[in-house]
Amino acid sequence: MTQVSSLTHALSINPATGETIGQYPFESAAALEAALARAATGFKTWRRTPLEQRAQLLTALAKALRDDAQNFAQMITQEMGKPITQARGEVEKCAQLCEWYAEHGPAMLSAESTLVEGNKARIEYRPLGPILAVMPWNFPIWQVLRGAVPALIAGNTYVLKHAPNVMGSAYLLRDAFQRAGFAEGLFEVINVTPDGVSSAIVDPRIAAVTLTGSVRAGMAIGAQAGAALKKCVLELGGSDPFIVLNDADLDEAVKAAVIGRYQNTGQVCAAAKRLIVEQGVVEEFTRKFVEATRQLKVGDPLSSDTYIGPMARFDLRDELDQQVRDTLEEGATLLLGGKKAEGSGNFYEPTVFSQVTDQMTSFKQELFGPVASIITARDADHALALANDSEFGLAATVYTRNLELAKHFADELETGGVFINGYCASDPRVTFGGVKKSGFGRELSHFGVREFCNAQTVWLDRN
Repeated sequence: MTQVSSLTHALSINPATGETIGQYPFESAAALEAALARAATGFKTWRRTPLEQRAQLLTALAKALRDDAQNFAQMITQEMGKPITQARGEVEKCAQLCEWYAEHGPAMLSAESTLVEGNKARIEYRPLGPILAVMPWNFPIWQVLRGAVPALIAGNTYVLKHAPNVMGSAYLLRDAFQRAGFAEGLFEVINVTPDGVSSAIVDPRIAAVTLTGSVRAGMAIGAQAGAALKKCVLELGGSDPFIVLNDADLDEAVKAAVIGRYQNTGQVCAAAKRLIVEQGVVEEFTRKFVEATRQLKVGDPLSSDTYIGPMARFDLRDELDQQVRDTLEEGATLLLGGKKAEGSGNFYEPTVFSQVTDQMTSFKQELFGPVASIITARDADHALALANDSEFGLAATVYTRNLELAKHFADELETGGVFINGYCASDPRVTFGGVKKSGFGRELSHFGVREFCNAQTVWLDRN
């Protein structure tokens, strides 16, 4: 069973039960044209709207999200299986994001004086126009808003093409923007086929493109945006290393590794996927990690004490299961799980491998689900080499009490983010993004605000 779309509809299938809960007809070329026209018209007014008014609307959006938090959380859980407690947390995180940018965003757009004598030159940040956003299902509203909110405060408009299996969440977001007082055209939702996405990319009214998704999707969207000479931001896959050195606080490292690997049922781009543990503590770490993983409750995602729910799509569970079987055939040791759970739901047992080497599938590929791979490093230098031995470069975690050594790792790790004695997370105060096949461009912080701005140099009295 796939869970992407039929020929005519985007389908939403409850992964906990296998039941279809929503069918959303793909829109016509005329409907797409109307949405792009609204976004372009809305931009003409929005770009001239005072920053204070934009900020006030973001504050109103935060309230609209909180007022409808239960419906949002319920929709997220039913559409993609996220445990309800985590779904509620996603909604609150989005509300806080809106409030943070309402408070700090305007200052990020202030003109900057240059080093030209007499302050006769400055840099102004101008919005580009309507932004096309192709977004994934794993964080149905956070992924959208962490791109949309900075773009909107900068004066751009936003056209969302969401993943087919979470269109219910997309329409709830659209309704929240309307209740918050955003005018027509500022936040548009389009439900189109890949051909519709291609049409939007080349449309002259679209100023830039952003995508969060797979490497394959990034290559396709990036190529189309490049051919159309459109700026794009790509946040793609990851196989993030979680490094534990001999002097680490093992209890804290284990706790963080379990959360970092199994949050959102392991369906996180920046999850701790490769647990690289120095030889002196690998046996104790492994024992504690397996014990902690065994305690995680798997079950009904609507239950408040469930930590691991179903995987979001049935086809992706099949793909994960094949990667697990390939890794076992290559010689890894299975310590826990390792197969699909029985029943109609799309559950996969929490799985732990040990004795994983750099030649195995679970080391070389991204495993997007509740599977952890433990790799033994001979020493700190070997751990660093293993961490960088990946085509991905999204984020990395290092657990050590030696902060000088941690700084050395941060200097050498080929990733967009490094987390010392803490698992990876996204936060509006700091930038987020990757290198290598994890993509390019940045979201959040002032980088996210300025990604889709024209940094315009203004000279005064050049002579």
